[in-house]
Amino acid sequence: MTDLNLYEYEDKLYQEGYTYIAGVDEAGRGPLAGPVVAAAVILKKGAKLKYVNDSKQLSEKQREKALEEIKKHAVSISIAVSSVEEIDRINIYRATREAMHSAIDKLSIKPEFVLIDAMPMEMAIPSLSIIKGDTLSISIAAASIVAKTTRDQYMIEMDKLFPEYQFKKHKGYGTKEHLDLLKLYGPTPIHRKSYEPIKSMIKKT
Repeated sequence: MTDLNLYEYEDKLYQEGYTYIAGVDEAGRGPLAGPVVAAAVILKKGAKLKYVNDSKQLSEKQREKALEEIKKHAVSISIAVSSVEEIDRINIYRATREAMHSAIDKLSIKPEFVLIDAMPMEMAIPSLSIIKGDTLSISIAAASIVAKTTRDQYMIEMDKLFPEYQFKKHKGYGTKEHLDLLKLYGPTPIHRKSYEPIKSMIKKT
């Protein structure tokens, strides 16, 4: 069941006269492989969601259930991706920020206020960056689930292209199994060349 504290920021903003509040979050800053995915979600005013919580607290099945609920209660959802090439070119922090900006810009309804998970961002729209926002705001929690499920789906597709890497299992994160497979087979085109140990592996070849 969703924590009622998740509604405090939104309820306060509704009281201040805002209707369209966007939550923004990302998935995939830490992995060694795959893109970083940002999502922005505007929920219907006053919507109460039963299954939505911080995506890290939910199992894969629970996230799928929560995603269906978000689609039902959202007035606008958008997704933006920064590729592995972009991450290597401009660094993960900037690539993440660009994806988040892009997700906000792609919303079909212009938000009146934006709640952002942790990342400080400058924009023309009034906004607030909240540390651990995915545990404190329903809109950010919803964006977190959209970003995570989108990225996981992409990594499952990549598992079909590179089955020996077990991307379906670890989604590109640096688990012991992933690191062992990386040593065995070397990096794929979807590995981040600016991340260790891939960076050192490339130097040796």
